[in-house]
Amino acid sequence: MAIEVRIPTILRSYTGGAKVVEGAGDTLGDLLTDLDSRHAGLKARLVTDAGALHRFVNVYVNDEDVRFLGALDAKLNDGDSVTVLPAVAGGAFGFAAVAAISQHRAAAAGRVAHDAAVVAR
Repeated sequence: MAIEVRIPTILRSYTGGAKVVEGAGDTLGDLLTDLDSRHAGLKARLVTDAGALHRFVNVYVNDEDVRFLGALDAKLNDGDSVTVLPAVAGGAFGFAAVAAISQHRAAAAGRVAHDAAVVAR
């Protein structure tokens, strides 16, 4: 099953500069996993740690917004075209901001766990 995926400029560093790559999968989630096996790091820019599409990323299957098709469970067929677009307000800053927020939350969670351990002693 060949599915054409259009990659925005901001993510082309993961695809060796390619604007369009091909992948396979029965669902959008499967496709992203397949793409990540050949373009390491790409999926992490599109999917949260909780397993949902980042809200600052828009994905379309044959010009239909995947939010209305089941998000990562959206069904795909041979010959489909998937387009990935960063939200206008997000852009490169949005990707950097999300990474920074994720790191901040992880550090804060570690501090909370440490403080709870100290109090328990």
